[in-house]
Amino acid sequence: MKRLIAVLLFFAAAAAHAQYPQRPVQLIVPWGAGGGTDATARIIASLLERELKQPINVVNRTGGSGVVGHQAIASSPADGYTLGMITVEITMMHWVGLTPLTYKDYTPVALVNADPAGIHVRVDSPYKSTKDLIAAIKATPGKMKASGTGQGGIWHLAIAGLLKDQGVEPTALPWVPSNGAAPGLQDLVAGGVDVVPCSIPEARSMIDAGKVRALAIMDANPPALYPGVPTLRKELGTDWAIAAWRVIAAPKGIPADVHKTLVNALKKVYDSRDYKDFMASRGFGVVWADPEGTAKFMAKSDSDLGAALKAVGLAK
Repeated sequence: MKRLIAVLLFFAAAAAHAQYPQRPVQLIVPWGAGGGTDATARIIASLLERELKQPINVVNRTGGSGVVGHQAIASSPADGYTLGMITVEITMMHWVGLTPLTYKDYTPVALVNADPAGIHVRVDSPYKSTKDLIAAIKATPGKMKASGTGQGGIWHLAIAGLLKDQGVEPTALPWVPSNGAAPGLQDLVAGGVDVVPCSIPEARSMIDAGKVRALAIMDANPPALYPGVPTLRKELGTDWAIAAWRVIAAPKGIPADVHKTLVNALKKVYDSRDYKDFMASRGFGVVWADPEGTAKFMAKSDSDLGAALKAVGLAK
């Protein structure tokens, strides 16, 4: 009789586990409401609800330059009921001593978005190509300035890494910290700085208004919004690339079958017309990588950004 009860309990537990999810799922966003990460998370959550047949509740956990939310994701129970949208900052924060967390503290589900850095100048800038711009920076170190994020932020590292790649001391282009790309672009148009290496979507309104010109994109392919913008390979013969990216991840140790369910459901979301149309309307890049590909992608991001942080003297 005891054996029968044990068998029944085993199959009952297995059946319950196979029915994941049985209750609402939480999706933690480490950044504030209204931003690009929040918007991407919310469209994914609404579409994921259709696939999983359960509510997906987006929760913004801000603070500590992204540390609070990323820690909340990593520290949650690994049962599939807490997911998170981890961002490029997870491959930066540990280098500057903000947290011991790294990308290895999560189970990746999929890479769903990446917005490569572009190199932007005023529309009346004398520099018509990235080659001309870098030559001028090298010839007159300290004369020109760049902006677009805080000191050591993703766009600062984008231009610092490119200069290092081209044999130019990154400090030759002093960085003016700003609270994001928007104020950096306003400073560019006003003449306060000479370069803003932010994503194409962030510069879109200024480009369309005829105030800013994109010289190149730090990616293997031209941007969908402006296919005439050259890649760095075409301009400089380099494969240097960097992007702000977003990954859906789970706490480390999530059950394999739950993980598989999430991967399959998220792939359907990614392939949906609703997702593609939403991302296109915002100018956000869409890119897919499975868990293994995502892990490799994050490892390269970690290595590249670590090298860039060292180049500007910010790595601990």
